[in-house]
Amino acid sequence: MTSPLQQKIKITGPSMVTANRTWDGVVIYRTAQQGWSANLSDAAIVRTSDEARTLLGEATADDVGAIGPYIAPVELNDGGEIKPGNLREHIRSEGLTIDLLPVPA
Repeated sequence: MTSPLQQKIKITGPSMVTANRTWDGVVIYRTAQQGWSANLSDAAIVRTSDEARTLLGEATADDVGAIGPYIAPVELNDGGEIKPGNLREHIRSEGLTIDLLPVPA
C-alpha cells in the first residue's frame, strides 16, 4: 500500500487538511499555526500540490491529536469565508447525521 504522502497530490482549487480528533472523533481542521481547530474558518488554505503535501505531512506526523488526515477541497466566497468544497465535507462540517440515543440499562 502506498502512503498518502507518496501518492501524487493534485490540487484543482483551494484545499485544506481535515481529520478526526483522537479522543472524541470530532471533525478538525489543520491550522496555519500547525495545530488543529474544530472551526472550519480556522483551516489553513493551500493552493498548490507542494503546499498540500507539506500541510498533510505535518498533520500526519501529529498522530496523537488527530487520526486519518487527508486533503479536501474548499470554496472561498467573496468575503473570504471558507465553505466545504464537496458533499462529504459539507456533511462532516454539519456534525452527526443521526440522533444518538442513550444505551438502555
